[in-house]
Amino acid sequence: MDISLSIVGMNSAGPSPVDALVRNIAKLRDEGFRRLWLAQLPYDADLPIALAIAFREVDGIELGSAVIPIQVQHPMQLAQRALTLSLVSGGRFKLGIGMSHRLVTEGMWGVSWDRALGQMREYLDALQPLLAGQPADATGEFWTARGALQISAPEPELYIAALGPQMLRLTGRRTAGTLTWMTGPKTLAGHVVPTLRAAAAEAGRPESSVRVAAALPISVTDDVEGARKQAAQEFAVYGTLPSYRAMLDREGYAGPEDAAIIGDEETVSQRLDELSAAGVDEFTASVFDNSPEVRARTRALLLEKDGKG
Repeated sequence: MDISLSIVGMNSAGPSPVDALVRNIAKLRDEGFRRLWLAQLPYDADLPIALAIAFREVDGIELGSAVIPIQVQHPMQLAQRALTLSLVSGGRFKLGIGMSHRLVTEGMWGVSWDRALGQMREYLDALQPLLAGQPADATGEFWTARGALQISAPEPELYIAALGPQMLRLTGRRTAGTLTWMTGPKTLAGHVVPTLRAAAAEAGRPESSVRVAAALPISVTDDVEGARKQAAQEFAVYGTLPSYRAMLDREGYAGPEDAAIIGDEETVSQRLDELSAAGVDEFTASVFDNSPEVRARTRALLLEKDGKG
């Protein structure tokens, strides 16, 4: 199982959050991490622009979006941005997209979240030909795109943040894989992995052609109760969003603190082995403890486990 890191949001406390992000990416690259996934938050700086700067400044590491919401960006525009990032980076960019949440799309943007599967299917119809260097000719109820781009760049791998069965089947049939969050090992083994791989096989694709990248909070610490309290507070919102709440309920977790991987090196290593046994191809670690020493301890174990299991 590969190990990567998840960065959620840019630190806006300093004068230049993008510069701080670039320094952090370079530091993590120097520590030995090969891939980072970064989230586009609705109130944050524009992720593709920040990634373009990071790619120019930092070599030797892959960066992915986990995820860019589709509702406020036309597929042709997103294809332009994704191919530009692939061009700038020499193929080091991975594109993760998703539906966001009704709270955001309708509450902040005034855009309907209804018929999520249909929206995503039409978006792929427009987006995927463009990413592959082909013209788009898609006419739909939600998305229409006609025309071609002139950007000669490697086609970026495309992932969908898919959790429900229908979205997982669409993902398995058409993309490189899924990016999960707040989803535990039993749900991954019994729901996500088999649904995704069966859909790939039904579409005539090798089951190995689709990957499961599973993100969870993690802390290697001796203060288990303190870390659980921090996780409960920091990730509380995910216990209220329906898509993640469904995954927590399916696993039997009361809240995000139960999904978090917390404990000493032996405990955390066993939890990571459990994810690998569940069929996870890549664990994307959201290192969350307030203590710099604990965060460094956690990253050290992750590097030790990378590629094992």
